[in-house]
Amino acid sequence: MKKNTDVKNKKEIVQKNKKIMQIAFSILAIFCIAIFSMALTPKSFQNDTFYTIKVGQGIREYGIDGIDHYSFHNLEYRYPHWLYDVITSLIFDFLGGYTALYILTIILSITLGIVLYITTKKITKNPLMAFIITMGQMFLMAEYIAARAQLVTFILFVLTVLFIEKFLETGKKRYAVGLIIIPILIANLHSAVFPFYFVLYMPYIGEYLIRLIIDAHIPHNLYNQILKIRINKANSKLKKVSKDDAEKYQKKLVLLNKKVEESKNKFELYKAKRQEKRKRPYKLRIEKLDRTKWLILIMVICIFTGFLTPVGDMPFTYTLKIMKGNTTSSISEHLPLTLIDNKPILIALVSIIAILIFTDVKITLRDLFMVGGLALLAFITRRQVSMLVLFGGIILAKILVELINKYDKKGTEQLMEFMTTTAGEILVILFTLAISYYMFIPNKNAQYISERSYPIESSKWIKENLDYENIRLFNDYNYGSYLLLNDIPVFIDSRCDLYTPEFNGEKGEDGKYKGKDIFADYINVSSIGTYYETKFDTYKITHVITKSNSKLNMLLSRDDKYKQIYKDDNFIIYERENKE
Repeated sequence: MKKNTDVKNKKEIVQKNKKIMQIAFSILAIFCIAIFSMALTPKSFQNDTFYTIKVGQGIREYGIDGIDHYSFHNLEYRYPHWLYDVITSLIFDFLGGYTALYILTIILSITLGIVLYITTKKITKNPLMAFIITMGQMFLMAEYIAARAQLVTFILFVLTVLFIEKFLETGKKRYAVGLIIIPILIANLHSAVFPFYFVLYMPYIGEYLIRLIIDAHIPHNLYNQILKIRINKANSKLKKVSKDDAEKYQKKLVLLNKKVEESKNKFELYKAKRQEKRKRPYKLRIEKLDRTKWLILIMVICIFTGFLTPVGDMPFTYTLKIMKGNTTSSISEHLPLTLIDNKPILIALVSIIAILIFTDVKITLRDLFMVGGLALLAFITRRQVSMLVLFGGIILAKILVELINKYDKKGTEQLMEFMTTTAGEILVILFTLAISYYMFIPNKNAQYISERSYPIESSKWIKENLDYENIRLFNDYNYGSYLLLNDIPVFIDSRCDLYTPEFNGEKGEDGKYKGKDIFADYINVSSIGTYYETKFDTYKITHVITKSNSKLNMLLSRDDKYKQIYKDDNFIIYERENKE
């Protein structure tokens, strides 16, 4: 009895020490992820940040009035991420300008890293692999970390997968509540990505439905139903026929009943073999998670959360309209992914395929659906590479953990034990600081606003020397947001949706939208695809601001109708001859 008690105590001590070690490792991992995520955060702001600030200020002043106050085209505007815009403008105006926004971006970057780590750890039950994969994911996410609404939605999407997994595992109501709150936040923070929330449900529901179809045994049941109909038919005729013909139908009934019995025996044998195969699947596991039916109900409820926003039907229509428009062929983040130009993604996909082919590791159908679907989306538009990195990374971690558990489970635990010793912690922290410093080097001397990319001095000159509220200025897409932040009415800015017929026009009887295609006109003029004077007449352009090395500048500098009135190292302003 005493011996059994000692063994039990030893097991409890081992489990307690293991738990303490995992907690210590998680603290180390979160600290390192925070340092690395902070180093990855760019100091220089993107063009979207500038219009976000201004639109947020406008909402606070005018409300959500459906009017664009910042271009000179008199267009309607629907505010696709109104709540994020308002929050950003409040932080900018009252908490410290660009410095406050930079700090906010760092906090969101760190939050994304920590949420990724926690999600991967809870799903894989392996803190070490979660740490390694999260560091890799954050490295690949570096170009997507910016003071934009998408950074918040990345966090919400990762939490969505965590809540789905934990709900299916435990059935606890708090995860269901979280899944309902998240789409409400997305619909108001970044309604453009609202449909993607439901994409994350599809792999789970797809696996569940396929398993239901398999378990329904449709061919067997259909065959039995046919036999049943034939038996009923034979019984019916047996009652009507003469005694001479009765023997014929009795033999037929015996034969049919024999077939029913054979079918039953074959089916029982088939079920036994299938059950055995499911215990040891070759490569693909098709699981039936019973709580998925409740997950479907949650998803249906979440569809209606898209109406809990002051921007109308934007959560439901925005993505569809963007896909129908012409911006997807001109904006870099909407172009298709070329694998050879994105080697880390290529390596990750090849690694997953190689592990599945050459090892005994299995993959669930839902994970295969997830990584396959996200890869397809990334090939369609490279904007979705971020989603492939976030969720493909979690699936890669699951595959690697299964591989490790099959071949060297103790190796992981031993490495974690070393990393939580004083020497191990010092080495891990020093290594993290080294790579973090390397990643931070581009930020050392960076400015919040790059003078090469944005017309800082020329904007000041315009406001001091021109009737800037009444001029009609032709400008570039990439820095229009900076101009409107400085109260200068623009021809175009990076709110690409605003300048397409799908968003500023009405749908005609032929199914096409009738409106102003300002985006296409800008593309044609800036690329010299059309004669600039024609479009400038249409829009009554009075001034042009362009970069010194632009194609347009090459033509305007030789055109007598354009007078150069300002020039600095990067930008030139022309005044157009008044034709009136």
